[in-house]
Amino acid sequence: MIFLLRIVAIAIFAVFMFVFGCGYCLFSPRNPKHVYTLGRLFSKMTRVLGVKLEVRHAAGVNDSGAKVYVANHQNSYDLFTVSGAIMPKTVTVGKKSLVWMPLFGQFYWLTGNILIDRANRSKAAGTIGQIVSKIKEQKVSVWMFPEGTRSRGRGLLPFKTGAFHAAIGAEVPVVPVVCSSTDKIKLNRWNNGVVIVEIMPPVSTEGLAREDVRELSKTCRNMMKNKLIELDAEVATRTGK
Repeated sequence: MIFLLRIVAIAIFAVFMFVFGCGYCLFSPRNPKHVYTLGRLFSKMTRVLGVKLEVRHAAGVNDSGAKVYVANHQNSYDLFTVSGAIMPKTVTVGKKSLVWMPLFGQFYWLTGNILIDRANRSKAAGTIGQIVSKIKEQKVSVWMFPEGTRSRGRGLLPFKTGAFHAAIGAEVPVVPVVCSSTDKIKLNRWNNGVVIVEIMPPVSTEGLAREDVRELSKTCRNMMKNKLIELDAEVATRTGK
């Protein structure tokens, strides 16, 4: 029964948000402020999922200036969990194919997010250039999932380097974001415990060049891997599991 009620609630919320969101964004299409505003609304759905969401911010994260946020990518629940950590004037980077998804694709494009062609490797350099230009020209931050795909309970997957190329090219810091594991959330369970999303201290890219990309990626991944272990241990202690 709980499962069915949640499915219905999520479906109603999704349709309402995609229709309302598209209408709202038409007043100022592709304005970066929409991602923050609507992301906060999506994060409210964690209550319906039986999740207590906690978002933590490290010192310096709220400082002005563009950044490249890199977050772990677990499953579809990310839409409701990590969305609560989106900072003002931040856009996300997604697959170009998303635009063909009914309602969601149009909603995603109208909110000002960046769509890239991940399948075409020959356009990779141009894609990074597009992201760098967006950061520099519009003074926006960019949110990326360096794993490139959902981990689905497999821990932190290897990182692709696109986000780190973009950060070095735009000369902005990288901000790691880690969400505690959500693969144990069950739609038929009333209480799904605590999920913690932590925005970690910025990692400077000052003085770095293209040849430093892999080392930067490795540094950030190690930080995020250790933080994920730490957050999962805290969640387990607090829930008695």
